[in-house]
Amino acid sequence: MIHKSMKLCFIPLALMLPSCAAAVVGAAGATAVTATQEKTAGEALDDATASTEIKTKLLSEGGMGEVDVEVAGGLVLLSGRVSTPEQRVRAESLAWSSSRAKDVANEIRIEAPGGFFANASDELISARVRSRLLGSSSVKASNINVETYGGVVYLLGIARNEKELVKAAEEASIVGGVNQVVSYIRLRDNRGRVVAYTPETPAEYNPDELMGGPGS
Repeated sequence: MIHKSMKLCFIPLALMLPSCAAAVVGAAGATAVTATQEKTAGEALDDATASTEIKTKLLSEGGMGEVDVEVAGGLVLLSGRVSTPEQRVRAESLAWSSSRAKDVANEIRIEAPGGFFANASDELISARVRSRLLGSSSVKASNINVETYGGVVYLLGIARNEKELVKAAEEASIVGGVNQVVSYIRLRDNRGRVVAYTPETPAEYNPDELMGGPGS
């Protein structure tokens, strides 16, 4: 039985990328970082407020019904679909208009509405990824937000350490129906600041290799 390779993309903080294909996985001179704390109560409140504010602004615009907003540590992830390039640019502008937005990752696609079955399939994949994260002893699932569009899984959050960050992406890549995993999960530096994870080498995994072979 042949299994395709799974590419995991870890996006550094040079954001506003149109897609994962626009970013090379890894950057020379990566900073070694270990997270010793998770999101604070103040950060959680700021993120929730920013998410609600941006979603409200998007809903006031026409044609933004399939745009999803997730916020973690001030990083706003926009995913989903719009019909025109102008709507995509407008959605990003609205995200930046929030005073609590520190960075914006625009993963919105320009395409026709997905329809019920396409959206249901993506929701099912997201649910399966969340279930897998919940079952992992190395990942605290409550730290990670999961969104899926067109079989591409986007992960967003603040990991406790590099091992957890990488493991979350690996676990997501094993789920059936996942075509690609794009990780915007970040860490904290030794001064408590949220920073990007920038691996030095690209990450491509065979799902069977991650689990030690078929049936493991």
